[in-house]
Amino acid sequence: MNVRHPLAIAIATAAGIVITSPTLAAITHQASGFLEPTIGLIIRRTPRFLEPTIGLEEILGFLAGLGTTFAGLPDLLAMLKQRGTAGMKPRMNAITGLFQILWVWYGFLIISRPVVVWNLLGVAINLATVCVYLYFAKVEKHKAETEYL
Repeated sequence: MNVRHPLAIAIATAAGIVITSPTLAAITHQASGFLEPTIGLIIRRTPRFLEPTIGLEEILGFLAGLGTTFAGLPDLLAMLKQRGTAGMKPRMNAITGLFQILWVWYGFLIISRPVVVWNLLGVAINLATVCVYLYFAKVEKHKAETEYL
């Protein structure tokens, strides 16, 4: 099957389908005899990403991601509890969230569920922390302006 559209390539990658170039497909065809070389990109099915099986390496990956993903949660909970931004700075959460987006992309490239899942959660937590900070900072600024008048 020939695939040229980037969205189709992204969906195929998420579904655990490896996309190779025609040259690589021709070499693979000669070695294994099961791929038909054509012009364009070649798709061949591989196991893993969306399949319901979980191995020991994925269990360890999920456990390892648990701690690092929720490291930013205490700041978010503290801001929500005190309904203010006292002592909080969102810079680290913003930077971490941006780099976690790259980790999600990397997780799709290496077909790793733990990397994708934990970093998607981390992006959500860090984005929420930054948004809550900006909201409470705006509320505090508005309150200070009205008290000054």
